Amino acid sequence: MNPIIHELFQKTRFLTQEVNHTLKKFNLYASQWSVLYCIQQHKEMTLTQIWRYLNVEAPTITRTVNRLSELGWIEICSGKDKREKIVKLSEHALQQFPAIKEAMMEFEDRMVAVLSKEEEVLLFELLKKIR
Repeated sequence: MNPIIHELFQKTRFLTQEVNHTLKKFNLYASQWSVLYCIQQHKEMTLTQIWRYLNVEAPTITRTVNRLSELGWIEICSGKDKREKIVKLSEHALQQFPAIKEAMMEFEDRMVAVLSKEEEVLLFELLKKIR
């Protein structure tokens, strides 16, 4: 295995574990947070828009969205036809969002604290090149 790819996998697992630890007090997981954040950024989205944006399989997004709905984080409304589902944050999520975002920003700052601003920019540019 290419050592770069191996290290990316290792860091991805580490970051997911750390995000889950950060989100534990909100009773959320990393995968749920990514959906909530995505919806918050776009105000409302269809399920198709979410899975395409996050590059995740449709059934996985459907399960995550249904679970978030059960937990009261999002509202699911009918779209133009019966098959289309529009997803938006619930009032509960809107109230909790600032605290979650602050916790996540603190987490992100901790993770990149060892990098200079130049290294952050370089790492970001290098990661964007990987297809």
